[in-house]
Amino acid sequence: MRSWDSMADFEAFLDNGGLVEAKDDMPDAYRTEVFRFIRMHANSELMGGLTERDWIPRAPGLRTKQSALAKTQDEIGHAHLLYMVAADMGVQSRAEMLEDLFSGKGRFHNVFHYKAHTWGDQIAISYLVDAAALASQQAVFKNCSYGPYKRILKRIIAEEGFHMRRGEEMVLRMSQGTSAQRELFQEALNRWWLPALQLFGPDSKPDDLLLRWHIKSERNEVLRDRWVQKYVPLLQSYGFTIPDPDLHQNDDDRWVVGEIDWAPLEATMANTGPDSERRIREARENWENAAWVRDALDRVAA
Repeated sequence: MRSWDSMADFEAFLDNGGLVEAKDDMPDAYRTEVFRFIRMHANSELMGGLTERDWIPRAPGLRTKQSALAKTQDEIGHAHLLYMVAADMGVQSRAEMLEDLFSGKGRFHNVFHYKAHTWGDQIAISYLVDAAALASQQAVFKNCSYGPYKRILKRIIAEEGFHMRRGEEMVLRMSQGTSAQRELFQEALNRWWLPALQLFGPDSKPDDLLLRWHIKSERNEVLRDRWVQKYVPLLQSYGFTIPDPDLHQNDDDRWVVGEIDWAPLEATMANTGPDSERRIREARENWENAAWVRDALDRVAA
């Protein structure tokens, strides 16, 4: 077990590329901040997996049902891996994190506070949201100073890459489909463009501890801009319209989005988003209905 005499020594260790392990005597402030970040990631993977699960029986065709099933398994698997990593930090147990989530105390990413109304929404989630989440995770993995999180991210990122490719394939098929199919995706794009854009969060603060302690390697606005530069021309090349009347190119031919209304993001962070109440309630009911399985496993273990 390693320990450091001062925060200055600890930060010097991080600046030199050091990796912190769960058994190390890390500063309490670092432990708390990193734990919160991983817990939110875990909660988001679980809530995202539940969204995918809801659409397995409604996916059009056997092939898309199989891919929806595979993605559901991946996302919920990611959640439980992350809960184990977070629990090893000694702040909360996995059961406590889940209970907080289902009681409405836990936080999860904004995009999972919205309802998927059509299959087009599921495609938009796979194409836009998964790409935004993957970009964020890759930026964390790049210089992540917490060893257990960095190692588990390697697996998660590999699987999330497949999810993004799945979304790309489905968008391409919609763009080449009937006028009804193109309209279905355009309507979904209109609903999901802003939530996906906001997944990166508002501009990073100058004193962002996650940047200072090498959990995040890129500022939020840098990641958001990189995503915009990639997906605006891609969507336009497929024949779809970006739902932003103020979108334009500057003198350097870079895409600039209109002013972002951050109120919807703030509402989701307070668990008061458009579909927050239902999403949390149904997740809680699933947890309660599976109590007999946990009880049986506890009796076997005893």
